[in-house]
Amino acid sequence: MTEHEHALQTDVPQESGHGGHEHEEPENGDETLSADELRAAEIEARRRRAQAQIRQYPDVALRLRAHEIVDFDDELLQLVERMQLLMRDAQGVGLAATQVGVLRRLFVFELDEEGTQAVANPRIVDPSSETVIDEEGCLSLGGVRVPVERSTSLTLEGQDPTGAGVRHELAGMAARIVQHELDHLDGLLIIDRTDAEHRKEALGILRPRPILR
Repeated sequence: MTEHEHALQTDVPQESGHGGHEHEEPENGDETLSADELRAAEIEARRRRAQAQIRQYPDVALRLRAHEIVDFDDELLQLVERMQLLMRDAQGVGLAATQVGVLRRLFVFELDEEGTQAVANPRIVDPSSETVIDEEGCLSLGGVRVPVERSTSLTLEGQDPTGAGVRHELAGMAARIVQHELDHLDGLLIIDRTDAEHRKEALGILRPRPILR
């Protein structure tokens, strides 16, 4: 909600033209740059490298439903580690496995003081009847922010990367994040959750018209 890995059988091949471009790091031709400016350039370079590994609309993987995880092995731990790194470097607060082309029911997200959490086979229990509309962006829909209605609180159940059961009582932004990421695992995007007017505006950004000369 923006490396090395052994391919899983249900990985979706990267579509050409979406998320696979190489990005050059900014050149530092000015030796007078301050330490803060150099640090900012380094962070931006990492963000662009991470973003290049995240599937972008309309990549087919974003529309596929992920499969339940049954094998809690080293391969899964490697995937979790990769996703956590990509999420941090891309400056996101959540990332679903489908966003990196892996059809497994898994996402990672930031949970305030508890840090980054990984939940496999997540399910929402007892979502509140109270809802609120707020803007959401997505690491797979660069430049798009649309209003989305979500429950204000919920209980998230699932398993950690070792297969042990987990349960989180969430409210506010944390509740919104996990609803967003769970949508990804079902092939749903924020443009599916918003109103018709904002969907049209978003598609105009995602599918710009060609310039006629």
